[in-house]
Amino acid sequence: MLDPGLDDRQDFPGQSSRPQGRGYAASGRGTAARPLHRRRAVGAAVEGRAVDKVAQRRSELAAAALETLAELGYARTGLRDIAARSEFSHGVLHYYFRDKVELITHCVREYKARCATRYDEAVATATTAEDLVAGFLREQTATLTGEPQMHRLWYDLRNQSMFEPAFRADVAGIDLLLERMVGRVVSRYAELSGTRPRISPTAFYAVLDGLFQQALLRQLAGDPEAAASLREAVQEVLPQLVH
Repeated sequence: MLDPGLDDRQDFPGQSSRPQGRGYAASGRGTAARPLHRRRAVGAAVEGRAVDKVAQRRSELAAAALETLAELGYARTGLRDIAARSEFSHGVLHYYFRDKVELITHCVREYKARCATRYDEAVATATTAEDLVAGFLREQTATLTGEPQMHRLWYDLRNQSMFEPAFRADVAGIDLLLERMVGRVVSRYAELSGTRPRISPTAFYAVLDGLFQQALLRQLAGDPEAAASLREAVQEVLPQLVH
């Protein structure tokens, strides 16, 4: 799929009626004959640039859509709502995305892929279990208070996947990324504390995700103690996940 604004013209002018032979393409007016392999290479490069530009434009549109989606949620947002709140027209959005399902999954997939590495620095730099917990909680509470609408959109999409089959593969993939992220934290915590994980990575994820979701509900309701309560709960639970 090419953007109507992309220049997909060939680099070669109109061809002559000479037969092509010996591995050479017909030349244009006054243009030396070019080997077929060179034409194919140039064509592939042009196509690659077009694909890269399409991917870049989709990412730009997704970034513009995230704010509206996070504010209104899945059920109340259509492509026209996103267009009305961004610099892009409804036609442009519809050109790059079939419908709001494709756009929303693209948005959340990109956002959560970034989130999935949020705690990697804390895991890599911690030298004690206490350092790791402090770094983990610092990042977790920062994203709770700084980006609650984005997390709300993720939980909204995950709930919608129970009704909308089109979401299920992407939701499962994102959940797996987040499960692995939590698994890295708990495995490193066990290593630094000289213990072993008590339960499976899937169970770790369910526990910590549940705590975060409960804190998110409180944060969105305006509870000023939501972050502090999350910090306290995680500090209480983590030692119970290892033995």
